[in-house]
Amino acid sequence: MAEQKTQTFANHTRLDPLFHFFLLPIFAGSTFAAIYLFWQRPDWHTGWRFLLIAAATVAIFKMRLYSLKVQDRVIRLEERLRLASLLPEALRSRIPELTERQLIGLRFAPDSEVPRLAERALSEKLSQADIKKSIKDWRPDYWRV
Repeated sequence: MAEQKTQTFANHTRLDPLFHFFLLPIFAGSTFAAIYLFWQRPDWHTGWRFLLIAAATVAIFKMRLYSLKVQDRVIRLEERLRLASLLPEALRSRIPELTERQLIGLRFAPDSEVPRLAERALSEKLSQADIKKSIKDWRPDYWRV
């Protein structure tokens, strides 16, 4: 694998070129074109074309969201297992209180920072972004799609 750029809070979001720069513009443009055609020539052919394009656009977004949700579930499981091994006994029982977003934010924290950040997340109700911003030594996640 080629050398990857060091990941930080500032650059950890990832764009999928085929989705963001190919599929998304094509389906967005097709949807607007289908609306325009139906507006110009309202008949059942242009109406059906619009419905098909709209359904395909929704399907593309749903497929993307489903894969992200599966990844979030895996991350949630991984982080609960990691927290169970890293947190002191007093905090282990509070792992279920962490929200899905908090667990996803904690995945970027190295093992040495997790106990402190998990405690802060619980006591201060930190958001995912606040957790990420609090990380001093970023633990990269290059596998997120």
